[in-house]
Amino acid sequence: MSICFEGNVVDVAGRRIFPARVRVEAERIAALEPAPGPYDTYLLPGFIDAHVHIESSLLVPSEFARVAVTHGTVATVSDPHEIANVLGAEGIRFMIDNARAAGFKCYFGAPSCVPATGAGFETAGARLDAEDVARLLERPEIRYLSEMMNFPGVLDHDEEVWDKLAAARRLGKPVDGHAPGLTGEALQRYIDAGITTDHEAVSYAEAREKIERGMKILLREGSAARNFEDLHPLISEYPDRVMLCSDDRHPDDLLEGHVDDLVRRALAKGHDLFDVLRAAGLNAVEHYGLDVGRLRVGDPADFIEVTDLERCEVLRTVIAGREVFAAGQSRIPRVRAGRPNRFEARPKREEDFFVRGAAGTYRVVRVFDHRLYTAEERVALQARDGWVRPDPDRDILLLAVVNRYADTPPAVAFVRGFGLRRGALASSIAHDSHNIVAVGRDAAALCRAVNRVIAHRGGIVAVDDTGEARELPLPVAGLMTDADGFETGRAYRALDRYARERLGSALSAPFMTLSFLALLVIPELKLSDKGLFDGRRFAFVPVRAA
Repeated sequence: MSICFEGNVVDVAGRRIFPARVRVEAERIAALEPAPGPYDTYLLPGFIDAHVHIESSLLVPSEFARVAVTHGTVATVSDPHEIANVLGAEGIRFMIDNARAAGFKCYFGAPSCVPATGAGFETAGARLDAEDVARLLERPEIRYLSEMMNFPGVLDHDEEVWDKLAAARRLGKPVDGHAPGLTGEALQRYIDAGITTDHEAVSYAEAREKIERGMKILLREGSAARNFEDLHPLISEYPDRVMLCSDDRHPDDLLEGHVDDLVRRALAKGHDLFDVLRAAGLNAVEHYGLDVGRLRVGDPADFIEVTDLERCEVLRTVIAGREVFAAGQSRIPRVRAGRPNRFEARPKREEDFFVRGAAGTYRVVRVFDHRLYTAEERVALQARDGWVRPDPDRDILLLAVVNRYADTPPAVAFVRGFGLRRGALASSIAHDSHNIVAVGRDAAALCRAVNRVIAHRGGIVAVDDTGEARELPLPVAGLMTDADGFETGRAYRALDRYARERLGSALSAPFMTLSFLALLVIPELKLSDKGLFDGRRFAFVPVRAA
């Protein structure tokens, strides 16, 4: 049985457009038959997110797929790093199986840095050593070694790091990089170790140097980190060396757009259509060896239909010959998902969040809107009855991280920049180990918010001073929900708005900012479940400075 689609076919590799009838048989393109045309719509290869952590959408892969196909996404290059930190290989298997059940083309990597910071700095739920990573890489579903964040380990010839790289080389699988700010001779040594991509370039000059030394650069525009505006000239300058990615896409943002947004923005900036579409799909297919069609005879029938070549409004998405989006509706059926998890924390008491001590000068984590980096401030704080008080009038609030893998006392410090006028926020999305992270005006509100997350065994919570709570449970590994993806996007948007409008947060995305306050590898000052951590010295520091 054959199915036909008609339109103006965009041949990216051949750099031409022609009217044709696309005949599909047995999930592949059987023929591109000349047609009189011209047509009002265009058929082009589907879009590929070249680097994404699906867990950051808060959706299981099947629900992520149901939303992503509405934007013309037919495949992702996915790093299951987040769930691996919680559940190890079991979590990666869950992601593979759930994506397969939806019929969506998720190509997963073997996480290279679990836990991200190594032993002793924070509590993670799992560890993947070199043997674990080698076993994962032997699986056909695992296409690459995920981002090698431990670039000091590469440069210092850490034995376990190099064993992981050797396993990827032995199996002929590419290695993704993660080396912000790395340049010069150190960068060359990093590349010589076999690392082929980077999505963390912080400037155009850095990205261009990396390309000229042999790397491919991923232009990233996610919910948390964004570099498209700085790096987009590379599309025209090195069209065969760049790819488009989101890295992290929150569910409300995913409702609005995905790779299609970057395509439209690149075209609006005057980049050549074929160069843009190459970055939006073809380069990822070639680099990672993906079984994704390029709209050629014999290829898998993975393509999209769009209104025109400026707005690129997606009308239809086809994966393996099956219409997965058409007439404004996602046609991927909902998949029954399991709920693997690991959550051992027990309810806390208000006094667990007191900072014991006397009046003096204390370190404060300073957060900024739209930035993952923090600063260290030193502020004089008062004490009463043997514990140090936050100072909400100066926006100095309590910050806590609670170990979710064992029932231990919370780590508590101070933070400035959230601007909460009431209540508290808490979340089990806390990169990378995903303990519970929370911020509040006082210990009572902080305790209420944390205990709501514990009650759900994972979730995102906002509570006000009256005890009223708004929450989004995340029962899958404390990271994701198996609920409808469209409804989840709307629920997350409402919760984020509640944190800003009801609780008064001054941040444009308070839960996103909160989720990175336990990510120790990004300076200056962060908090793990084991204490306050200085990312510049890579060492713990006391909350009290003097």
